[in-house]
Amino acid sequence: MSSAVVFRRLLILPPAIRRHAYSTAVASRPEVYDVVCVGGGPVGLSFVSALQSHNTTRHLKIALVDSQDLSISKSGNDGETYSNRCSSLTPAALRYLKSIGAWNKIESERLQPYHAMDVWDGVSGSKIHFEDQPGTGLVDSLLELVPGNRFQASRTRYETGSTVVATMCENSNLTGALLQRIKELKSEAGSLKVLDKTKVSSIDLGQTPTDETSPDFSQWPLLTTSAGQTLAARLLVGADGANSPVRQFADIPSPGWDYNQHGVVATLNLDRDFSSSELRTAYQRFLPTGPVALLPLPGKKASLVWSTTPQHAAALKSLDSAGFTAAVNAAFRLMPVDINFMLSSSSTSTPESELAWREPATPPSSTGLPASFPRIIGVQEGSQASFPLRLRHASTYTGHRVALIGDAAHSIHPLAGQGLNLGLADAEALAKQMVYGVEHGMDIGSCWCLDGYGSERWGKNNAMLGVVDKLGKLYSAGSGPVVWGRSLGLGLVDRLGVVKSALVGAAAGRG
Repeated sequence: MSSAVVFRRLLILPPAIRRHAYSTAVASRPEVYDVVCVGGGPVGLSFVSALQSHNTTRHLKIALVDSQDLSISKSGNDGETYSNRCSSLTPAALRYLKSIGAWNKIESERLQPYHAMDVWDGVSGSKIHFEDQPGTGLVDSLLELVPGNRFQASRTRYETGSTVVATMCENSNLTGALLQRIKELKSEAGSLKVLDKTKVSSIDLGQTPTDETSPDFSQWPLLTTSAGQTLAARLLVGADGANSPVRQFADIPSPGWDYNQHGVVATLNLDRDFSSSELRTAYQRFLPTGPVALLPLPGKKASLVWSTTPQHAAALKSLDSAGFTAAVNAAFRLMPVDINFMLSSSSTSTPESELAWREPATPPSSTGLPASFPRIIGVQEGSQASFPLRLRHASTYTGHRVALIGDAAHSIHPLAGQGLNLGLADAEALAKQMVYGVEHGMDIGSCWCLDGYGSERWGKNNAMLGVVDKLGKLYSAGSGPVVWGRSLGLGLVDRLGVVKSALVGAAAGRG
């Protein structure tokens, strides 16, 4: 019902009642948006940025809803402290972030590219060294993305036969860059409304109109916020995490399972820095209880992601700084049986003393420890945290006027570092589908428009989830023929350059 119709129908009422009734009638109508995106993390922010950055979709009326305070801020840390929430961004993710104008807002001095990966079996010591090969054009693309000349050394490495595999970035750094870009786009286009510090109270379908003059929202999602606002969405996008209210509203199943593992994260201090001529390397050791990874950050810093049993995770979180440091060193340097004893309730000695007498009796050749592996000398105060690990995959990414991206659509084990990269790829694909829909006169909330997004992303994500899941299960065996078979396979792959290059290409998002 238009405001003019409401006004005419109220003319017969007394003035005081008329004013109250008119304001109530107008206020009760939902505010109509082309796109309502729930979730202000990197995935949701990048999706909104992509829409606002393209000439075809920048005129769309968009609302971004998030319960957090999305005031513009950067990482919030000084040069000596780093967040424990970091992601390994592939070159494909970086190219997308550049295309939407967000990458030049990043704090480049807090980024750390790495150029190789050392992966080894915690039981047999078999290992493989991944290093991307020149000739792919990867480094030239990356150098264009990075503001300033900080990574000029990368060109030297490229010319000598080594390229960047991925780039470590704090999630807060990426979020800050995306927020800056959104603020810039908002001032240019003026069609974006950011509703931060706002919770979603409910999502329902609209009501059938009571008369012919009222708009029909009976097939539209109506989102009610904690501030009492009602938003009608031509397209409702769920970028709202693993427990997505948008997915629950759409009644989309998300089957999967828990891994009975927790991911322990922390920011670590190393015993040395790396010179500009040295390769920065990511390290990962597969233990029967789960993989442990050391990922490089600038200077003498590194990010830890240790997937282990809930019992071990609880033991690690109970340790003081010295004990935690010793336990992490042990995870890379000792045999699994020694690590298990160190973290068990039956151990009466400290991790420091256990490491001190067990490490000299455990030669690096027996564990597969790479010669370049640094020593951990401390942990950044307050950086230890843990979270349960699970696999979930929505049966579909789209419904009528609904689309899911990021963790709302899928949850993956962190052993391959692909969680955020898959989410950013979702956001890029959905935004491209919106551009296609607008250019071809489609209703952007209809299945005719959205099916292309689901077709592009569901199969690719399902394949990645399956590979990562099977890899984790393969390395959970601590003895028997499975250990012999996987060690043989790892050795063969290490000697087949073509296969290694294909694997690195897939990890870098080129497959």
